[in-house]
Amino acid sequence: MITQQIFASVIDSQQVGYTAKNTSIERELLPQIPQARGFVSIITGLRRCGKSTLQLQVKNHFFPKEGLFLNFEDPRLAGIVTNDLERLYSEIIARKTKVLFFDEIQIVEGWEIFVNMLLRENFLIYITGSNASLLSKELGTHLTGRHFSTELFPFSYKEFLQFKKSKPSEETFKTYTQKGGMPDYLRTNYNKYLNDLLDDIIIRDIAIRHNIRDVNSLRQLTVYLLSNIGNLASANKLKGMFGIKSSTTILDYFSYLKDAYLIEFVPLFDYSLKKQIRNPLKIYVIDLGIYHQNKIIFSKNEGHILENLVYLHLRRIGNEIFYFQGKGECDFITAERGIPQELYQVCSEINSLNIEREVNGLFEAMKFFNKKEAYIITQSQTDNFKKDNLCIKVIPAWQWITDYLQ
Repeated sequence: MITQQIFASVIDSQQVGYTAKNTSIERELLPQIPQARGFVSIITGLRRCGKSTLQLQVKNHFFPKEGLFLNFEDPRLAGIVTNDLERLYSEIIARKTKVLFFDEIQIVEGWEIFVNMLLRENFLIYITGSNASLLSKELGTHLTGRHFSTELFPFSYKEFLQFKKSKPSEETFKTYTQKGGMPDYLRTNYNKYLNDLLDDIIIRDIAIRHNIRDVNSLRQLTVYLLSNIGNLASANKLKGMFGIKSSTTILDYFSYLKDAYLIEFVPLFDYSLKKQIRNPLKIYVIDLGIYHQNKIIFSKNEGHILENLVYLHLRRIGNEIFYFQGKGECDFITAERGIPQELYQVCSEINSLNIEREVNGLFEAMKFFNKKEAYIITQSQTDNFKKDNLCIKVIPAWQWITDYLQ
């Protein structure tokens, strides 16, 4: 049982640390966070990617004189149950605020009923969480039509430059591909932080929440997947590896890793949903710093690293993303409501050994989707290729992210 006095003490101590927190750079998402009383605004994303800091930026920007913050993962709230929320409600009323900021409230069973009650009383509520499905399941039952959802990612290249007080260039872009965008890692430059973070995600956001006993097998699969960014993965082919005997279990683990915002999986584009499901998925990691500090391969892997970074930018700006497979391959097809929009090939360096494969695969996709223009994203090259009234623009990645899509 959590008494009202304990809630009061926790809120007071957290409020001091929360309001004194360094808000770092203003996140690009800040202007997009809705403010509407009677609605809950959900911010989801990878653990430690800056969700609570974004909450504080919302408070400082829109509600500088009011608001109550509570992180439900505080050890003093361990064992909190649904009935305890009545005493939390009493404490909220006593503080006379209508703006609430809750961090990881979904660990409390019945949280959505509590939040729904607050919404009926015209509270404005912001919730952060590091697991997409646990939030969406409850939102779909008790909060349908009364919530807004926003995904937060580690720093974008633009945010990275602001944090480092640097300018766009090939050199700073290479640093970004090595360091990634986790705020605390960039601040401390302590490599082990990203090892501990991965363990934290595997144990707290996946194993505990899904009652997985064989954490070692889950960890081995996770490290294998993040070490194989840009490659194809199939549950059937992975079955039997790491002591995991069922392809269904592998698919479950895929889902958990995606819901925790750690590993992303890109499907094949096909107008047949059955064919999409049957084909392997391409693997990407949500942060390249986590990749570099936890991978078990020792090659430079520059092409797939660049491909992963292009994927992250496309994902961050809200695209549906697929890969295309014909006689050749096209790395990324972006879509809106299932309708293909843009085509992208990613190649660290175009040379005599790969030019036909990269260009012809993209031309094939352009003809299939009836697109007159497409892009090859490289480390540093600029060029144009034309064929049958089709045009491929070759663009350095740092310039593409800086000039073409922002």
